[in-house]
Amino acid sequence: MFPTAAKLVAAVCLGALGWYVSELIKPLVTEAKVITAFGWFSVVNAVIGAIVGWVFIGSRAGGGMSAAIGIGITGMALMVLWGLGLQGANEMIALAMKNRYDGPVEAVTAVFELSIEYFFLMSTVEIWMTLIVGGIVSGIAAEFAARRWR
Repeated sequence: MFPTAAKLVAAVCLGALGWYVSELIKPLVTEAKVITAFGWFSVVNAVIGAIVGWVFIGSRAGGGMSAAIGIGITGMALMVLWGLGLQGANEMIALAMKNRYDGPVEAVTAVFELSIEYFFLMSTVEIWMTLIVGGIVSGIAAEFAARRWR
């Protein structure tokens, strides 16, 4: 639970990846006319990436290069899942404030529907290659930090 260099490096790498991919997603969302005002979109996704990097990748660093690659990809997938869920919940709350749902069950179901809609919207080769490469780099960077600064 103590801070380590691997946790810090993983948090910075995955946070930067979350920020960069958010910036890649913005033109796609604007083109689909889903959202026009993004607010804290990039910041929230960067914080999610930093938390996942610190908690998941950084705490598991030190197991070798092949493990680092797998942990990096898994951490990236966790970041995407948390990001989609949180952004879907945020959009559901905005729609609920406009009385778009008949009840709480319909609103909770909408979180999953919105998250899946955002998943398909962000599913481009550029974004997924960036995520995969960024996840691998994050895992390897955390591994190097774990080996270098014990």
